[in-house]
Amino acid sequence: MSGKYAMGINGFGRIGRLSARVMLEHPNCKLMGINSGSDTKYMAYQFKYDSVHGRWKGTVDVDGNDLIINGNRIKTSQTRIPSEIKWKEMGVDYLCESTGKFLTAESAQPHIDAGVKKIVFSAPAKDNTPTIVLGVNQDDYKPEMTFVSCASCTTNGLAPMVKAVHDKFGIEEAFMTTVHAMTASQMVVDGSSKKDWRGGRGGADNIIPSSTGAAKAVGKVIPALKGKITGMAFRVPTADVSVVDFTAKLSKDTTMEEINAAIKERADTDMKGFLGFTDEALVSQDFVGSPISCTYDAGASMMLSPRFVKLVAWYDNEFGYANRVVDLMVMMAQKDGAATVA
Repeated sequence: MSGKYAMGINGFGRIGRLSARVMLEHPNCKLMGINSGSDTKYMAYQFKYDSVHGRWKGTVDVDGNDLIINGNRIKTSQTRIPSEIKWKEMGVDYLCESTGKFLTAESAQPHIDAGVKKIVFSAPAKDNTPTIVLGVNQDDYKPEMTFVSCASCTTNGLAPMVKAVHDKFGIEEAFMTTVHAMTASQMVVDGSSKKDWRGGRGGADNIIPSSTGAAKAVGKVIPALKGKITGMAFRVPTADVSVVDFTAKLSKDTTMEEINAAIKERADTDMKGFLGFTDEALVSQDFVGSPISCTYDAGASMMLSPRFVKLVAWYDNEFGYANRVVDLMVMMAQKDGAATVA
């Protein structure tokens, strides 16, 4: 169905701002409202200038409490209490919940009470909210679902490749490691973190081992692999783009040529846009701004024996993930048969 769906964003951090950029250029989105802790002038500044993804190429203006971006008037509000946000007055039907604070159905319910129809969490849910990873289990979405998690950037950066390999060769068990760019949760210089002592160290100075639930979350979207994958993260001093190292024991003998061919076939067909393929000698900076969830690197991947492999995939953990959040919102609206706006 063509037409634009009424979208909103709660939380104007890295994913919130980049989701706004994606929505404003998406043919099926109309961004109606944004709630942030910042005033509208600062929101305009934050949107217009980005140290990683560059300056917004269009126009950004402020009119009272409204943002006007490329001629699109977007209402804003400034509160940290969901029940105070007037989503109905803004005309928002589908909401990106990107504060990282309201990741359960119960805590996000005030958005629904305020007029929103559906909510996508731009993070793993902290309850049993359904998780959808596009290219992997999008058929699991049902219109009766009100709250949906888009999982994490790393689950999106891993699961499409894992699905392509598991469908063709089977996976018995596996470890994954993500070499992950710094995020806003880290310290610029050494600070304090009672929960994670290593996480309290300076992000710009260190390679920091960290936990991640991304590998286990693959079992949520590919149930046959539940309990068969685990892993960890290393936070490294780069601003954006991460890479996942997936080491797996396969169910059947194969060759690297067969694995490469199987992944490339899926990247060119039913998983196009979610799974990518490269055989070029690329590095992390080459993937800044990539909208693809997971780009398999044939040149960096290797095999020790016919059933034991190390597979490598890149992902822009900011922009690539923001694209999936917005795509998921659009898919939900389409499957719901939602009304469009002018």
